Amino acid sequence: MSEKPNLLKIYLQLMKLRVVILLQITAICAILTHDLMVRSGELSGDRTWIDTIESCTFTLFAGTLAAGGSNAINMVYDRDIDPGMSRTRARPIPSGWISPKHSLVFGIIISLLGSGLFLLYTWKAAFWSLFSVAFYVFIYTIWLKRRTPQNIVIGGIAGSTPPLIGWIVASQATIPDNLNPFDLGSPIPWMLFFLIFFWTPPHFWALALYRSGEYAKVGVPMMPDVKGPVRTLKEAKFYCIMLFGVGSVPCFWPEAGLPLAYAFLSGALTLWYSISVWKIDPHQKFDENGRMSKAFTSFTRSLGYLAWMFVGVVYTAAVPVDYIWEMTFAFLLLVPCMNFIFKSWKISASKKVKVLNAE
Repeated sequence: MSEKPNLLKIYLQLMKLRVVILLQITAICAILTHDLMVRSGELSGDRTWIDTIESCTFTLFAGTLAAGGSNAINMVYDRDIDPGMSRTRARPIPSGWISPKHSLVFGIIISLLGSGLFLLYTWKAAFWSLFSVAFYVFIYTIWLKRRTPQNIVIGGIAGSTPPLIGWIVASQATIPDNLNPFDLGSPIPWMLFFLIFFWTPPHFWALALYRSGEYAKVGVPMMPDVKGPVRTLKEAKFYCIMLFGVGSVPCFWPEAGLPLAYAFLSGALTLWYSISVWKIDPHQKFDENGRMSKAFTSFTRSLGYLAWMFVGVVYTAAVPVDYIWEMTFAFLLLVPCMNFIFKSWKISASKKVKVLNAE
């Protein structure tokens, strides 16, 4: 067992800080997109860069507390199965660093605090934050996770809400003043919501295929273990097709304000990602560790895909309309270059680690 870290580090591990920050980046992208569209005249409102920075900072802080708290509660509930998987056995509770009761109290306090802070902006932001926490804890963790192979599909709703919250925070002065939490005054936050929602199943199923059998050992019915790789990949391909539809919002909803170039950019990126899903061979033999290499390739590409999609929506909102197509093609040329650089850096870093371990 590794040395026990200090309490702050234990709290951060309970919150799954790295994952939570990635979620909040999608909210920040929604804020940036909104404010750039306001400055370009596509949306009504008056937003300065100070407003943008304040909204991003606040959303990052409050959203991290809310999402981090729900993760801590999740770890309390899953403390019986976490020791059975290599990915989770080193978490704070199985490691004996903190008690379940302590973790539960911590999770409840910071999740309620984070959601409550959004009331300083508007009740709709607080509603979606609290909804996300409650859905993740009660619907996904307690009800669905151990009962159905569709756990990831339905549970993905909780992880899809940050763009809604970010957009609401940015548009608090112009958002429709009614009691309908779904009326956000624009289809763009919902486009970003469904981007994450439809991305989630093929992303996690690729990981489940790669780590074949781990979830089944602890009684979590993941799609590959229950329905098999063939059925899993059929459904993953369906969600990839839905991603094409999500990115085409500017084509059939031009009044949303997003340029048509985003639909082109989105289609190209979705094709790049979908190819990795189609390349997974459901009949591929597992390696000596019981894993499928092509599934891991798709899993890693899915991370890059989601990042580029959110960067892309901010990028197209920022580019002057007179240069939008030229800059869109430049963006698409940049993607493979950056992916190559990142892949080369990762390989180099891996080799250095092996050398250091050998010395």
